[in-house]
Amino acid sequence: MTTPPATTLSRTTTIAASPQRVFELVSDLPGMGRFSPENAGGRWLGGATGPAVGVGFRGQNRRGLHRWSTRCTVTRCEPGRAFAFAVSSMGLPVADWAYAIEPDGDGSRLTETWTDRRGGLITLAGRLVSGVVDRSAFTVESIERTLAGVKQAAEKQG
Repeated sequence: MTTPPATTLSRTTTIAASPQRVFELVSDLPGMGRFSPENAGGRWLGGATGPAVGVGFRGQNRRGLHRWSTRCTVTRCEPGRAFAFAVSSMGLPVADWAYAIEPDGDGSRLTETWTDRRGGLITLAGRLVSGVVDRSAFTVESIERTLAGVKQAAEKQG
């Protein structure tokens, strides 16, 4: 059985706030839940207190009555520039998430990217656990809502 090619989706927004401020928001595990329709935050593992390459965290997710967690590992951490992590469940790859931050005049340009890494078992389990049948369509909406929330929070706080 061959693995289908990965699906990658990205969206970008401009934000009237510094790249450092934007990075602080997207790398704040407990706080990110307030921007996402599915993510409910997370907690650092192994005594970590913040993001660094190789650090693990437990991601908490919810959609309606559905609740589940994932194991994540930070794969890129450049304050003011980038934050990315790989997600797994049951020891199998699920997705990669990345936030790229670029200076844009007096503000920033934030791009959120999702790369689907699920095989057949995780795809099926994900449908049952999350209640999401069309993960790509849901993820586009999720990214757009998350970016809008980050933008609003960053601009409100300057």
